[in-house]
Amino acid sequence: MRLESQKEEAKLRNKRVYEVMYIAEPDTPGNEIETLNEEITKLVEVDGGNVVKTDDMGKRPLAYRIKKFTEGYYFLFEIECSGKEIAEIERRMRVNDKIIRYLTVRIDKERKTAKKIEVKRKARKEKLASLIAKRENEESIDSED
Repeated sequence: MRLESQKEEAKLRNKRVYEVMYIAEPDTPGNEIETLNEEITKLVEVDGGNVVKTDDMGKRPLAYRIKKFTEGYYFLFEIECSGKEIAEIERRMRVNDKIIRYLTVRIDKERKTAKKIEVKRKARKEKLASLIAKRENEESIDSED
């Protein structure tokens, strides 16, 4: 029993957060996009990961021409998983003819860094506020004398 819980804890420690964005051809029917999104979600969940957030960004113009297309259908996933799921997702996107570009970015490191900076800023503000209050208190005592 204890060994199983240790394995589960190890799995949780190895989970990372990724953003996966793909751009599909603009003439791709909506039902094909939905099918592709469902396949990605199932692929992640089968291996123990989970899709945290999805964002259907719709058709947008491309920054530059890709495969004779000037616009594309954008879709964004935020996925919490180990990493082997990402490799399989990228493999499937590479062989899918409807996907013209994809990008995977690990974002958990950036979030940790941002959280540390936020904590430091908050501590600095609290320290400054206490110093200001202390100075005002000392000035009020001096003015009473």
